[in-house]
Amino acid sequence: MRGGRKLEKLLIQCITENQDSAYRLAYSYVRNKEDALDIVQDAIHKAFLSIEKLKQTGSLKSWFFRIIVTTSLDLIRKQKKVRVMDDENLEFVLPSSHDHYPNLDLAQSLEELPDKYRAVIILRYFEDMKIEEIAEVLHENVSTVKTRLYQGLQKLRVNLSEKDQEEEQR
Repeated sequence: MRGGRKLEKLLIQCITENQDSAYRLAYSYVRNKEDALDIVQDAIHKAFLSIEKLKQTGSLKSWFFRIIVTTSLDLIRKQKKVRVMDDENLEFVLPSSHDHYPNLDLAQSLEELPDKYRAVIILRYFEDMKIEEIAEVLHENVSTVKTRLYQGLQKLRVNLSEKDQEEEQR
């Protein structure tokens, strides 16, 4: 029982130290504040239920992030419904043609990437994780993560340069 109590304390510490990163990771999948918060809450619950399955405490953060990823993917699968936005909401969300914000272009281009590329880029550059940690979180081998990172960055560059060309033509 004593070992379980120590693991729980380590898990609480891990969750506390990484709560912002966990939220951003969940949000990168679902792009919705409430769903991202639900995912983090659900992942915390799952982590406490399965803490005794954890073999090495050194990989606690990667293990918790893996739970975030699988919980996010589960929610996406459940939701597979199209959300229709009325024109008024669409106008509010999308910048008008004369506004140009490079950061919005980056955010939009990131959102347009397939999940497998977006997750790797976000974990690497926004969460500052090493390639090996990303591989552990996503249950992929290191060479797959490197390939996806390279391909994702290539796709991102193409998307951003296309947006720049569109902007220049206006």
